[in-house]
Amino acid sequence: MKADSILFDLDGTIWDSTEPAAVVWNQVAKENPAIKDNVTKEELKKVYGLPLEEIARRIFKSVPDEVAQETMEICVVRQNPYFLEHKGALLGDVEDVLKQLKDRGYKMFIISNCRAGYIEAFLEAWKFSSYFEDIISPGISGKLKADNIRIIKDKWQLKSPVYVGDTKGDGDASFEAGVPFVFARYGFGATEQFDAVADSFEALLEEPWTAI
Repeated sequence: MKADSILFDLDGTIWDSTEPAAVVWNQVAKENPAIKDNVTKEELKKVYGLPLEEIARRIFKSVPDEVAQETMEICVVRQNPYFLEHKGALLGDVEDVLKQLKDRGYKMFIISNCRAGYIEAFLEAWKFSSYFEDIISPGISGKLKADNIRIIKDKWQLKSPVYVGDTKGDGDASFEAGVPFVFARYGFGATEQFDAVADSFEALLEEPWTAI
């Protein structure tokens, strides 16, 4: 059955925000002398896609968990306006691909493990809102990715969606939600379980999910 919709992860699939995010996270960290960690884009790439609580533990290892969580919450608020000017990097010719996919009739969505405001900042920075029907995240729904995939599927009565993501966690959530998984192998993560694979964002135009 041909897919009728595409559910996208954001970080490592469409966008790389790690460089500007590292700037903001380091600025916040320096406000607390107890924090000895230096945040780099390389470290962020290793943890993006995890629940934010786990990201905080892995990035701010020099302080107790409570402090790490509080610091992370400040970071994810401050970074959003920073992204409007310092956009990060798109992972390919994203706008052209989105335009072609929309012209082919696909409904498109973004489902990411982030706080409210993050996906919105991406869409505003790049002026991509018109390509997506809806967005959802734990910050919006209070639920993690598998449940959010189900929410979007049910809300929009999608008959044959696929989820495109770049990590094992993306695949696990997709399989848990009963949705075929297209692995963005060009992204930040790795996994051995997927239904189809894309080696670039542009490769999504080849519609690898038609073989699912």
